[in-house]
Amino acid sequence: MQDVAVKPGLAAICAVSGMAALGLTDNFVPYISERGSLWQFHFVRGIMAVAILAVLAAIGFGILRPQRFWAVVGRSLFQSGAMLIYFGCLAFLPIGVVVAGLFTSPLFVLLISAVFQGKPVGPWRWGAVVVGFAGALMVIRPDPNDLDLVAFLPLVAGVLYAIGAVATRAWCEGESTLVMTAGFFGMLAVMGALGMLVLPGSEVTGTPGFVSRTWGPLDGSMWFWFAVQAVGSLLGIGLLVRAYQLGEAGHVAIFEYALLIFASFWAWVLWGQTISTLGFVGMAMIAGAGAVIALRSDEPSPLRAPESVE
Repeated sequence: MQDVAVKPGLAAICAVSGMAALGLTDNFVPYISERGSLWQFHFVRGIMAVAILAVLAAIGFGILRPQRFWAVVGRSLFQSGAMLIYFGCLAFLPIGVVVAGLFTSPLFVLLISAVFQGKPVGPWRWGAVVVGFAGALMVIRPDPNDLDLVAFLPLVAGVLYAIGAVATRAWCEGESTLVMTAGFFGMLAVMGALGMLVLPGSEVTGTPGFVSRTWGPLDGSMWFWFAVQAVGSLLGIGLLVRAYQLGEAGHVAIFEYALLIFASFWAWVLWGQTISTLGFVGMAMIAGAGAVIALRSDEPSPLRAPESVE
């Protein structure tokens, strides 16, 4: 994957910058959820992102022709499903909780690799799984007397992203960065279109109608926020791709957890969302568990890193 000399310092800067871009742009979703639709958002943003990638391919920055079309489609199905849940949850849950749930994906990758692929897992990584899931529960803080299953949806996103990560390695070896990224955003556009066509729609106003609405006003403000999301996502992923090209995968993966910090910081600045002390401890446990798994594994991190497969 690396075609240049290893530059750990520059790799770290690229990874942290990518997480900063994603942490900020993900916090803009409430500007869309107030009047827009989850399905419309993914449809419009997906088309924008694929169009940008097509332009990049046309001027010589890669190719958009997959080697194994259905393998790319299958992998994109799982990872775009994870993002569908992720962005849907941003309308109802604090972003710190949603990001923490998505970051459990390395734990699920380890479980899938051990249970379904028979790969050996040592005590350090098994211990990391236990610590990571304990941290996730500390962030979610489920109340047995008032159990809200919505709070567990970010974990479902983590599971789907983990399956997509395993599929990336098993099915999509040799596919270009542009193909993988275009497949991801293209599948999100398809899911958005299906949601708009199949769902009956809802008259619920405000953020509570984000998931149930099929279409919202497409005025100048909404076009702006859709464009910000498309460009911000591509910028964040592109910087992370560069980080994995410049540094060792296990070390770069650790810097991905900066997303927890940036997302929580901007949620506090923009929306006044706060994370409890227990929640911060839980996030630290998830990040620590992921770092242990990354450092003791020869494979790249499953979160966003699959976009760097070349």
